[in-house]
Amino acid sequence: MELRLFVFHHAGGSHLPYRDWPGRFPAGWDVRPLDAPGRGRLMDRPTIGDALQLVDHFRTELDAELTGPYALFGHSMGGLIAYELTRRLLAESRTPPVWLGLSARGTPRPDGDGTHRHLLDDDGLRRELAAMGGTPAAVLEDPELWELFGPAIRGDLRLVETWRPTPDLAPLPVPLSVFGGTADTVAPPACLAGWAERSEYFLGLYLFEGGHFYFQPDPSALTRQIAEDIRRALARDGSTRSVPR
Repeated sequence: MELRLFVFHHAGGSHLPYRDWPGRFPAGWDVRPLDAPGRGRLMDRPTIGDALQLVDHFRTELDAELTGPYALFGHSMGGLIAYELTRRLLAESRTPPVWLGLSARGTPRPDGDGTHRHLLDDDGLRRELAAMGGTPAAVLEDPELWELFGPAIRGDLRLVETWRPTPDLAPLPVPLSVFGGTADTVAPPACLAGWAERSEYFLGLYLFEGGHFYFQPDPSALTRQIAEDIRRALARDGSTRSVPR
């Protein structure tokens, strides 16, 4: 195994949108789309409604595997978790990831991102989710499905919108790549640019045509860029491992 790549999903999501990602990367890479508690393969576990507690969960669950060359990628809420997990590992003097990838996640602001979608009534929240994309129409239109999935979606939005980053932290000593959609109204390109100052080794801001879930129709361009930037990070890290192309 040349590398482990852990993939963190968006608010209200699960591993399912990323289930074919392992086949999109080199055969020697161990690509792990993860589930937060209460989602996908962890549906039987209680959900976690606080960002740092969710980081604690992944820190504990992945503990033995956060060694050797590994990388973190997160989309939207998953980007928040991947960023905070990296910070946590550095604070604990643990081996950090060789690369961090953040998608559709705005630069941290001390007072939060200013949104309060989690406080909307059900009709208003469904309209917001429909505009954002990424949530199956059946979930938004079927009362029984909404009753099943709506609370988890609302809880994740609350997690994101109440998170406050620790202020005045030094730039990450980890290679960082940032990705987004040109037409994203949730995390527009202007909100992503500030990440360049949050890493000592910023590899680039990559914009793709589309909205908040720009990669869902075809993730090929995104996964190719992820693989390329991880190779760059491994080369910079002085890795002697052979990473296939």
